[in-house]
Amino acid sequence: MRLGIAAAIAFALTATSATAAEPVKLRLAMSGWTGFAPITLAKQLGFFEKHGIDLDIVKMPTSNRHQAMASGDVQVITTTVDTHLLYASSGVPVVQVLALDTSSGGDGIAARKDIADIEALKGKSIAVQFGGDSQFWLAYLLKQHGMSFKDVSLTDLQPPDAAAAFIAGQFDVAVTYEPYLSNIRKDPNGKILVTSADTPGVIIDTLAFQPDYVAAHPDVVKAVVDSWFEALDYIKANPAEANKIMGADVDQTAEQFADSAQYVTWYDRAANKAYLTGTMPSFINQAADIMLEAGLLRRKPEDLTALYTAKFVE
Repeated sequence: MRLGIAAAIAFALTATSATAAEPVKLRLAMSGWTGFAPITLAKQLGFFEKHGIDLDIVKMPTSNRHQAMASGDVQVITTTVDTHLLYASSGVPVVQVLALDTSSGGDGIAARKDIADIEALKGKSIAVQFGGDSQFWLAYLLKQHGMSFKDVSLTDLQPPDAAAAFIAGQFDVAVTYEPYLSNIRKDPNGKILVTSADTPGVIIDTLAFQPDYVAAHPDVVKAVVDSWFEALDYIKANPAEANKIMGADVDQTAEQFADSAQYVTWYDRAANKAYLTGTMPSFINQAADIMLEAGLLRRKPEDLTALYTAKFVE
């Protein structure tokens, strides 16, 4: 009888231990943007699993990610700082916990060959995704040259569709990003008018949870952040294999992906500390002002400092 009780206790303890070791299920919403590829790499190589995370990656348009988060369908979203501002202003609070990348030429404005500069965009038809970083960046560039959305004709198209439509001759201008921008680079009927390399620090991608989740599950947030840094370490040590894995997710060869990745700078731990503590405070305020003026924000969030934290990258 005592043996039976002991066995039962042992079984119960084993079951409890197994339950405690169950990975945390997370759903992350993102796109096929080259800058997000290390997340796919971390999943494929089991880094999230090693840190106790069962991650499901969901590809969806920028305009749908905050709705998916608000409904509880996803717990993590990746997008640009300006888009997180848009989410917060529409009633979906977010906390950015990790700076993923900066576009160093990975975003671009394609134009017909007779369009000489930004000033020549006046009156032109432009394919651009509404409610995302492409539209924000376009607003930023127009403002720098004394123009606004009122001076151009905009059509809402997702980045891959904007690139395809431009190549098909349907628009004067298209705003898109890698890997789709590489297709335009080969188009004999167009040119790249400007890229994000000309506006350093303006297009920054971050990863965010909702405030309540961060407060309740800081260990999970830290595990996700650590998995990202582990993926970056792997890329440095094994670039060819990493490019092969990351490229496969967006239907590119390792060589094609490497070509796209040259226009992106991924943020390691040191870059994260510098950005989230030094650059973010001023940039997020500047971005909010530009978006208000362009009509992209309904209102400016009252406390911009609540939209980011550096404690998980320290």
